[in-house]
Amino acid sequence: MSQPTQHLAQLNIGRLRYELDDPRLADFIDNLARVNAIAERSEGFVWRLQDETGNATNIRAFADPRMAVNMSVWEGVEALEKYVWQTVHARFYGRRSEWFEHLDRPYLVMWWVPAGHRPTIEEALGRLDHLRVHGPSEHAFGWDGIAGAQLWKTARCA
Repeated sequence: MSQPTQHLAQLNIGRLRYELDDPRLADFIDNLARVNAIAERSEGFVWRLQDETGNATNIRAFADPRMAVNMSVWEGVEALEKYVWQTVHARFYGRRSEWFEHLDRPYLVMWWVPAGHRPTIEEALGRLDHLRVHGPSEHAFGWDGIAGAQLWKTARCA
């Protein structure tokens, strides 16, 4: 079987409702390692943004310390879709509104990268900005921009 020439990168941002050490975030923070470990063991997982502690909660991509980033690379759509909607991740995603404020504009962006490429935060934020300004395109898209993706239609929360 030949190796893919492209991988799927994704950036997901959110503004936490509370400071990281607030007890109301405890269930989210206490399960990050478990959810991240499931991602890393998932078929098709390639890479995720993390610091020396193994997570991304302390990585600052914005001046606002309550803005959180999550970025990963997957072999393809099917692998990411299965992880997001068919593992314990889906249960935590369903509770997103407990921990994150509602954002009035896109907070998720995906794009294709050459296999082996590790996107930077700047690159990812540029893709998100492009999606926000121009809408879905080959350069930047969401779940609705992937022809074969179906699980998000029934599994996503409002």
